[in-house]
Amino acid sequence: MNTQVVTPVYQDAKAGLPLVRSWLEARYKRRFFAHRALTHHLYRGVFRSFDEAQASIPEANTVGYDNSESAELYRERTRRVFINDYPMMYWLGRWLAEGARRVFDIGGHIGIAYYAYQKYVAYPQGLRWTVMDVPAVNAAGEQWAREHDPQRRLDFAADIAQASGADVLFAAGSLQYLRYALAEALAGMPHRPRFLLLNSVPIHMRESYFTVQNIGTACCPYRVTAEREFLGGLAALGYELQDRWENQQRSCTVPFHPDLSLDRYFGFAFRAAGAPHP
Repeated sequence: MNTQVVTPVYQDAKAGLPLVRSWLEARYKRRFFAHRALTHHLYRGVFRSFDEAQASIPEANTVGYDNSESAELYRERTRRVFINDYPMMYWLGRWLAEGARRVFDIGGHIGIAYYAYQKYVAYPQGLRWTVMDVPAVNAAGEQWAREHDPQRRLDFAADIAQASGADVLFAAGSLQYLRYALAEALAGMPHRPRFLLLNSVPIHMRESYFTVQNIGTACCPYRVTAEREFLGGLAALGYELQDRWENQQRSCTVPFHPDLSLDRYFGFAFRAAGAPHP
């Protein structure tokens, strides 16, 4: 589980003198872009758009997960689950029991949840689990599946449009990396998924913004969404909230912006209006 280590002076600098703050921000910027540790993530800056956040990353730094180093991350997570996975497994198991067979996993890396959950959730005959990720990760996932998915239930996709017609749209800690909002993508699908199962979503109670995350192997534009915007966008598409939970093991500390930092993330289960109940 990733933790954050942020020097308190960076958190308190907002109250300092302008010249002191400028010096501290420049110092933190150097530290941020030099960060290479995989044990914790750092965050920097507040931006109005994905493109603005991405433009703030120097050319010398790798951007995003589409590279061999990032594609090799998280192998240990295919063999274990965490506390915040249990609501996901509960709802997935319930919907599979109701007849769901097609899972579309946004940003599922090499199929982390697919492998980890099968020890706790009864996967039915006919299950198809499709992971959408970037090309380097998809290639690594396909290679891993040749040795670790003897049932051949796992597929890979490059475009969220392929989620059209899925039973369950699944996203665990991945929505924040998308250039587009989830509601925007769903609005364009001719056949929207019946269920949404979303975990580790960074939600701010009032503001939507982007920051930049350094994961050690790369820097990534990172979306934080206002609660009203997130829930309202899905409600407008006819999705009804079934469950909501907090993940207090995740946080997002943006130095110099304590009012925009997050001390927890959230998970959600939605059912499309009109989707049959058992």
